[in-house]
Amino acid sequence: MKVSHYFEWEKYITGGHVQSVDNQRKIMDRRGIEYTTEPTLDADLLHLNNMGPKSLYYAKRARRADVPVLVHTHQTAADFRESFAFSNALSRPMKPYLRYAYSQADHLVCPSDHNRAVVEEYADAPKTVISNGFDPDKVAGADDEDLREEYLDRYDLDPPVVFNVGHVIKRKGLEAFVETAREMPDLDFVWFGYLNPAGGELDRLLKSRDTKRLVENSPDNCQFTGYVEDIRGAFAAGDVFFWPSKNENEGIALLEAMSCGKPLLIRDIPTYDWLEDDTHCLKSSGAVGDFASKLDRLRDPDLRERLGARAAEKSREFELDAVGEDLVALYRKLT
Repeated sequence: MKVSHYFEWEKYITGGHVQSVDNQRKIMDRRGIEYTTEPTLDADLLHLNNMGPKSLYYAKRARRADVPVLVHTHQTAADFRESFAFSNALSRPMKPYLRYAYSQADHLVCPSDHNRAVVEEYADAPKTVISNGFDPDKVAGADDEDLREEYLDRYDLDPPVVFNVGHVIKRKGLEAFVETAREMPDLDFVWFGYLNPAGGELDRLLKSRDTKRLVENSPDNCQFTGYVEDIRGAFAAGDVFFWPSKNENEGIALLEAMSCGKPLLIRDIPTYDWLEDDTHCLKSSGAVGDFASKLDRLRDPDLRERLGARAAEKSREFELDAVGEDLVALYRKLT
């Protein structure tokens, strides 16, 4: 089997989308599946990870040549809103475009049940849910005490530390994160990730005005680190993973936090119906006062330990070795 595994604009995209594509390629590497990262019809399967115009062109050609087309549904219009500058305006034409693009697939692969339910409105093609998964090797060593002390000192943090990992964008619950920090001045809040005032020129261009305002006006106990080269340091320093995101297709950073045994505080959104409140996490309505009251509960180290242990156990279902079998099985089915 040979797979044309194409990720359009991969040099310019960051975050969970890139991690998902990297994970797919690790799965193929580990299972000895031959693949090329170029779009080509000289393959048994065309797997597309970003439906730009070039991907659309090759999808059409592949269907005419009877090469099966598999499309990963990383994007939806709802997920794109409240992300970067002009994203709300761009999300309006994005939905009809994605409807057309996804309709070119012989099969769609969706990273979660919620994503599949949303994509049902986009295309009638058969759909299979396969988690993006996470590579436990990426966060191995995040429990190292020396690493924890290094990152606590670097960012002047006092435990218990409330933290988040990922792009600093409004959709991720930025306003709730900042305002909850304002309500709880005795706790340190830290967001590790892109799009902050210390970022490069592209970061500054992509930030929406709301994002700039929220970051610049955040309270003293709330800081944004910018890009962190060794992400293990973020998970080592943090004690409570605060994930107030409004809309997610899955959320790889959340899976990584779970694997590190970090207790979760999340917004109660359909994406996370598979997580049980007060078993794997604490769920909030999304109101700042409710987030604050749940964080008050998580001051209890015994509760943090209990939730973290159960989250870590649940995370094993999403390790690459577990989800990889599903992806390879789908490849074989389509070819």
